[in-house]
Amino acid sequence: MSDDRDNPVISAPRRRRSPHGAGRMMPGEKPRDFKGTVMRLIRFMGRFKVTLVLVMIFSIASTVFNIIGPKVLSEATTLLFNGAVAKIAGTGTIDFPSIATIILITLAIYCFSAVCTFIVGWIMSYISQKTCYDLREAISKKIDRIPFGYYERTSTGDVLSRITNDVDTLGQSLNQGITQLITSITTVVGVLVMMLMINWIMTLIALVMIPISLILVSVVVKRSQKYFYAQQDLLGAINGQVEETFSGHTVVKAFCHEKRSLDEYLATNEKLYEAGWKSQFLSGLMPPIMGFVGNLGYVAVAFVGSIFAVMGTITVGDIQAFIQYVRNFTQPITQLAQVANVLQSMAAAAERIFGFLDSPEEGEDTAAVKQDAAKATAVEEAAAKGAVVKDAEAKDATEKDAAAKTTGCSVCFDHVHFGYDPEKPIINDFTACVEEGQTVAIVGPTGAGKTTMVKLLMRFYDVQSGSITIDGVDIRDMSRDEVRSSFGMVLQDTWLFSGSVRENIRYGRLDATDEEIIDAAKRVRAHRFITTLPGGYDFEINEDASNISAGQRQLITIARALLADRRMLILDEATSSVDTRTEQRIQDAMDALMKDRTSFVIAHRLSTIRSADLILVMNHGDIVEQGTHEELLSLGGFYADLYNSQFRDTDDGETC
Repeated sequence: MSDDRDNPVISAPRRRRSPHGAGRMMPGEKPRDFKGTVMRLIRFMGRFKVTLVLVMIFSIASTVFNIIGPKVLSEATTLLFNGAVAKIAGTGTIDFPSIATIILITLAIYCFSAVCTFIVGWIMSYISQKTCYDLREAISKKIDRIPFGYYERTSTGDVLSRITNDVDTLGQSLNQGITQLITSITTVVGVLVMMLMINWIMTLIALVMIPISLILVSVVVKRSQKYFYAQQDLLGAINGQVEETFSGHTVVKAFCHEKRSLDEYLATNEKLYEAGWKSQFLSGLMPPIMGFVGNLGYVAVAFVGSIFAVMGTITVGDIQAFIQYVRNFTQPITQLAQVANVLQSMAAAAERIFGFLDSPEEGEDTAAVKQDAAKATAVEEAAAKGAVVKDAEAKDATEKDAAAKTTGCSVCFDHVHFGYDPEKPIINDFTACVEEGQTVAIVGPTGAGKTTMVKLLMRFYDVQSGSITIDGVDIRDMSRDEVRSSFGMVLQDTWLFSGSVRENIRYGRLDATDEEIIDAAKRVRAHRFITTLPGGYDFEINEDASNISAGQRQLITIARALLADRRMLILDEATSSVDTRTEQRIQDAMDALMKDRTSFVIAHRLSTIRSADLILVMNHGDIVEQGTHEELLSLGGFYADLYNSQFRDTDDGETC
């Protein structure tokens, strides 16, 4: 077993988590800082200023021409009505040519409005999707800059949710919200102007319906809001239960907890059902309420309009146009209420995304900056001497110089202090020197700090005081890539990707040939079992690698590390998942692999590290003993107790 207590979060690594969990947006979710988030989103979309202006222009044009249509068409209605009355009275006929002209003009107006709407949709689709693309790219780059500890404190599902659900929610809300906001405001203003131009008394009657609608809608929204919140929380809970049950289905079945898991799921599902139908029912009341109030407005307008028509103060066509405007007036008000929810969801999604982008990053890699400067200087010096040097060649030469600095790979820990929480140190005044080519075993009870030392060595964390040097160079003066590229790692928790066996081994060195992959597999005794798989090296490993055994997974990861051919090795219980016979074969291969390489081996089975050049015995973050296996046994101290406890029974019959 690896040193679990060193990790702030203890969990088995998983390749993917369902994105339909914590970050899913539901109607009514509100951001903490709506104004600040929207302003930042606008700044992020700054390069779309011109296109957004075009969206506004075409949206307004589409809406204006859509508003003019009923007024123009009312002229045809008036001509038709007056002509019909005159024909019945015998004083005239219907002016069909004029009516046809008005209809054609109206058709042209609506066609132009439709073209503008199409252009707006096309531009907004581009803007929203390009914004989502930029946000995903920013998140992807941010992932590489966030300290290792962030992922030990945060669930993978939450990070994936920001990349998937939150970005998708923002894109959809952006596409719908901005267009609807512009068109709704323009429609309300434009329709109000047209209604006032027709008859101000009828306009006042129509306006009386608005506060009635808003009061009724606000009552419904206030009651439904709490159910939307509950629905969101319960949805995240039920997704978490499903994911946890499926990912740990073997454990659930092994302990016969199927009924308990099902009961927990059904209880949560029942609560989700209750919250879901109540929220959907209450939100579904808004359209009929608005429709009812709108119909009351139509009746009132029709009644008053008929009186004015009899009095001769308004034409029949204007009444028809006014009724259309009343319908067009209530619709955008309803849309504005919906847009408010859409914009809240958009801002809430953007706030979560920006919150992730604002997460603290690893300190500036000054060594990488210096290396870039050295490359630039090399090119300038070569140019000054008249030599034609390509940037790629200069880069290659600089990288070779950097590699030469770490050749030899002697490692020294000098009075290292570290704690995940600075107030609670785990490593206390750790000092040790490892010579070039030595195999160093790090042993100790769980929580002693073994795995933490490896994380410090790989610069997943930086020491709080003291230093770690490689060939006399402080690793903080080396780029993180330079440090990490010096190590090959094999961990107890195997990590394989969904893909072929060949691809998983090649991950150690992407330019490796098929022959080199097969050779690496043979050296770790993995070739035989691989050839028995359907498809051999092209056998597809599934998402959780459950279609091969734990030992086979371990062999593949060891082959991957061997193929990488790094100058130093870190082995964290690398043979813990294989049988004794296979372990011995792998140990022989690992001995050959570790030859002339500085190797750090974390082991709980002390029988596997008896041949180590140096054994560091850790307890409570300190080295309590160090020496060879024989030297430590002869001391009869802490190591001897650990070693002997593996071969004797305790009083109650259990093996330590």
